[in-house]
Amino acid sequence: MLTSLLAGLSILIVGDSHLAAPGYLITTLQDDLVKQGAQVHTIGVCGSNAGDWTKTVTGSCGGAERVNSGQVVLKGKDAHTTPITELIAKEKPNLVLVVLGDTMAGYTNQSFPKTWVWQQTTELTKAISGTGTTCVWIGPSWGTEGGKYGKNFPRVKQMSAFLSTNVAPCTYIDSTTFSTPGQWPTTDGQHYTNVGYKTWGDAIDKQLGELPAVKALQKK
Repeated sequence: MLTSLLAGLSILIVGDSHLAAPGYLITTLQDDLVKQGAQVHTIGVCGSNAGDWTKTVTGSCGGAERVNSGQVVLKGKDAHTTPITELIAKEKPNLVLVVLGDTMAGYTNQSFPKTWVWQQTTELTKAISGTGTTCVWIGPSWGTEGGKYGKNFPRVKQMSAFLSTNVAPCTYIDSTTFSTPGQWPTTDGQHYTNVGYKTWGDAIDKQLGELPAVKALQKK
């Protein structure tokens, strides 16, 4: 059922550092989708926020790109976002996946930057919505507390809850439901070991196949 659901679909994936290195979701999630017959193009820009994907912004810490089963191409200092409307016009994907949350959560800030996050997410969802393309937004997962990014479970929960009610018309995937806090080991609090990214990618892939918005694509 899942194979026939994704077979023949063109999927564009954009987002932050979770897509920006071999072994991350650019490897695990993309492999899962390609195995089911989808055409997949992933672009990850480290440190990017949602609003950055409505313009061209140079990445603060590199990035990566991958097409289908090809190699992960690291971009280094050349990493930059491309306006999502340009990407959609060029590639005409059936489905856009957005992997964003950690870069906007303000883990080291005392208060959650709610207004700014709303502005960021709305800017991107409006741009995608204007193209009429089906969209799924994948939120942050738990990670482990501490590390150089100051990740902490209360803010992850707050960020995920905010995104769940503010990314429409994109469908939201709540990654915190896939594990318990701290269950998946990380290298720095935020980025997982290869085992963690494999588990996360598999969980996203499975839930995608259960989403009414994705099922509807095969009926078009």
